[in-house]
Amino acid sequence: MEWKKHGLIYKPDGFSSWAKTHAMIPTPMKLNDECIRVFVTFCDEDGIGRPGYVDISSKNPKKIMNVSKTPLFDVGRPGTFDENGILTCSVVNVGGGKLYLYYAGFELGTKIRYRLLSGIAVSTDGGNSFKRCYEVPVLERSVAELYFRGGPFCLYENGLYKLWYVAGSEWLNIHDKEMPVYDIRYVESLDGINWPNRGEVQIPIKDKNEHGFGRPYVFRNKNGSYRMFYSIRKKALGSYRLGYAESDDGKNWLRLDEKLNLKVTADSFDSEAIMYAAPIELNGKLFVFYNGNNFGLDGFALAELKKE
Repeated sequence: MEWKKHGLIYKPDGFSSWAKTHAMIPTPMKLNDECIRVFVTFCDEDGIGRPGYVDISSKNPKKIMNVSKTPLFDVGRPGTFDENGILTCSVVNVGGGKLYLYYAGFELGTKIRYRLLSGIAVSTDGGNSFKRCYEVPVLERSVAELYFRGGPFCLYENGLYKLWYVAGSEWLNIHDKEMPVYDIRYVESLDGINWPNRGEVQIPIKDKNEHGFGRPYVFRNKNGSYRMFYSIRKKALGSYRLGYAESDDGKNWLRLDEKLNLKVTADSFDSEAIMYAAPIELNGKLFVFYNGNNFGLDGFALAELKKE
């Protein structure tokens, strides 16, 4: 693949106390023929994330139209799984005027650094606000997936909810720092709320230089096949790189990381890391939104596919 990088299209300006820095994990959804809403996580001065959005023009995806003034919903009350941050990962139109937002709740640990478990919120006003459905995760820890059941990405197809996510039960010491170990897994649900307590591994760690993945984002091609964009946690680099896979059925994936060819750029906002790619088709062209260094500290960027 050949890409044209358009650079950062949204840079956080510290417009509010809840949104001082970052625009993490861009998650686009077409609102109408004029507007794409890119759901993101903004961070306050303590690094605690809350969900918001940036609206861009469908006809000119580098044009900012609007930015949310308040969080879509707030962090959980003390003692809950999302008390220390909400990482927006997926927004799904489920019909009946409802949108489901799947997110990873960030909970600090004492003898481990943190846990990531997945929650759900619902919107009935077109994505202008959301209400947390439960104070407990919909992907709760289990024997098979003890510390991490996060990074959820959902597709709703033919009455079935399909969820790809990251899961694991291990920490690894890398360069004198404890780091998470997890792979990408898959589960299905009839209601989008009740899920199995373990998933089928879709993208396993393939070599000694990998120790985990970032939020998968699955895109359905017009011929019915699937593409998956994901982020790879690299031991030697200490940062993310982008990965890519293809599947005929969404369950059996062929890793084609080198085919993606969307890499870091020297002396730029993505010189050290590139992550959280999210594809969307606009005007017959494929674009991806993504973050660079420091988990989107500088905002989110846009790249355009020029050649397969």
